Amino acid sequence: MSSTATTPADSKKTRNRILVAAGTIIIVATYLYLVVGQPTEIAESSFSQAGLIAIAGYVIGAILLAMGAIHRLPTATVAMVPVAIALNIVVGQLVSVIGIPVYMDSIGTVLVAALAGPAAGVVTGILTNVIWGLTLSPIALPYAVVQVIIGVMAGYAARLGMFRLFYLAPVAGAVTGLVAAVVSAPISAFVFGGATGGGTAAIVGAFQAMGNSLLASTTLQGLLSDPLDKAITFTIVVLILAALPSRFRQRFPFVREHNVFGRKAQVVQHRTGNPEA
Repeated sequence: MSSTATTPADSKKTRNRILVAAGTIIIVATYLYLVVGQPTEIAESSFSQAGLIAIAGYVIGAILLAMGAIHRLPTATVAMVPVAIALNIVVGQLVSVIGIPVYMDSIGTVLVAALAGPAAGVVTGILTNVIWGLTLSPIALPYAVVQVIIGVMAGYAARLGMFRLFYLAPVAGAVTGLVAAVVSAPISAFVFGGATGGGTAAIVGAFQAMGNSLLASTTLQGLLSDPLDKAITFTIVVLILAALPSRFRQRFPFVREHNVFGRKAQVVQHRTGNPEA
């Protein structure tokens, strides 16, 4: 007879997977609560009952995800997350005020995901929308789940080498935008009645005027705006990454383990005038 002993490393991996799974379940449950419950009062205040439930669900989910992935997050990642959150909020708020029919509120999320992996991107995205919803715009709070989609897909795009060449990044961004549009449409329709502010609300109104239902209108608007928005976002991020010194990028375990940039990254470096350091 032979028996397989469970090593401390195996136990740790199992615990981390459980934490990530629990965080994911809580985030999905929070999203379903918002879509099924349709708590319209959240548009007026993040401190309504629905708002507090959304905050609790997203924050707890983010914490569990972070706990499950913290062993893979170097100091550089932890230090970068607050900067990435600020970048998301500042650029997103500015674009919203101007009224452009895109969002540009996930540059920091994609940047962190490309350097540190999906879990780090998810944590960055969720905290962005929670902080944004509590400080400037309650509308941002329910869309934290969209940042989850962006963080996950950006991280896996990095693993597949989509940030190695500048023309692959917008393709990954457009695909991410399609998924984000489908996920965000029910929130736009059922929680906010299609009136989410910025230039996108006018597009929703135009589709409704053509005889489409509210959900169909928000979905069509998302399928127009989100792929374009994410393609631009991913392109901006790949240019930022190309401008960073290779030594800095290689400080991230995720980059080294999955050869995120590889030798082909030099093509982007030469195009941006920043050779490998």
